[in-house]
Amino acid sequence: MIDSIIQLFFVVFVGSALLAVGALYARQAMILGYILLGVLCGPSGFDLFPQTQAVTDLGEVGIMFLLYLLGLNLYPQKLIKMLGEALSVTLVAALACAAVGALVAQLAGLSLIDTAFVAVCTAFSSTILGLKLLPTTALHHRHAGEIVISVLLLQDLIAIIVLVSISAIAAGSGDLTGAALPLIGLPLVVLVGFAAKRWLLTPLIERFDTIQEFVFLVAIAWCLGLAQFGHMFGLTYEVGAVVAGVVVATSNIARFIAEQLRPLRDFFLVVFFFSLGASTNVNTMLDVLIPSLGLAVAVLIGKPLVFGWLLTRHGEPKSLSQEIGLRLGQMSEFSLLVAALAALNGIISEQATALITTTTLLTLVASSHLIVSRVPNPIATDPKLRRD
Repeated sequence: MIDSIIQLFFVVFVGSALLAVGALYARQAMILGYILLGVLCGPSGFDLFPQTQAVTDLGEVGIMFLLYLLGLNLYPQKLIKMLGEALSVTLVAALACAAVGALVAQLAGLSLIDTAFVAVCTAFSSTILGLKLLPTTALHHRHAGEIVISVLLLQDLIAIIVLVSISAIAAGSGDLTGAALPLIGLPLVVLVGFAAKRWLLTPLIERFDTIQEFVFLVAIAWCLGLAQFGHMFGLTYEVGAVVAGVVVATSNIARFIAEQLRPLRDFFLVVFFFSLGASTNVNTMLDVLIPSLGLAVAVLIGKPLVFGWLLTRHGEPKSLSQEIGLRLGQMSEFSLLVAALAALNGIISEQATALITTTTLLTLVASSHLIVSRVPNPIATDPKLRRD
């Protein structure tokens, strides 16, 4: 049994390193090793965690910082530049994917509320995979990076609105004030974030930018501060973290902060995917395996085709459109957050939660393998495709 944080980190990183070796020899994505380790250590495996709250908290911290780091790369300037193309592509693709999700949910016998949540969760693509597996050169210079960032940013905005709406519904079950709190909290966090960035964060970074330890400390404090501030107004920590990253992404210090925090990206990637595997209940997954497999196959095939077709219709080269479609061809960590928050507040059933979670896990695993093996990325198993 693991009963201390030191033992937990030992198992996470030593175990991940060992399974990553096996994944590389098998020419698979290392992410598969992280998820497999979590499954083996969790309740469906050797059940090494008598206090599962520690693993849950670890996963929440991991995704919070991942979304913050990725938010630093979601430049609103690029979204504005490509708003026309990105908006139409994102909305049409979201509607098409949501329709498929709704169809599968209805065939599985879910209620209308459950069906609506499955449909919404099917519409999102993974920000973590989309940016983590995009080469830095593409992220900052190539047109492909601009398209991926624009689509993901729009999807993340929709996801944040959904999360805030769930929080408002849950808080408002007893009174109107509770329902209004998250709706007020989001614009308030954004406004406070922009004001603090302009009058506090930017001057401090520019004054002491030669002291890397200080920049690192302030960047971490910025994320935690806005996340906690948002939480005081009924928002999830993850929403606050995304806002913290996107707010900074509008300034010229974003690239500098992102470089300072770059080592943390891989650290929290391991943490997130391990906790995802550790929270997986194989027995529950088996109960919804058939509809989950059907929806996963539909997502893995349908999303790349839809995005590829839409981008080609907008005049993008066919090869580029297909590559972007492949990069966006999965469900999202936001799908997990939406399902978890809705289930926590008793809005959707356990079956719907299991369907969303299982499908998301299946598509993340399969999509990461397809991206790593077929298009340029920083962790490609084929040296010819490896681009940092």
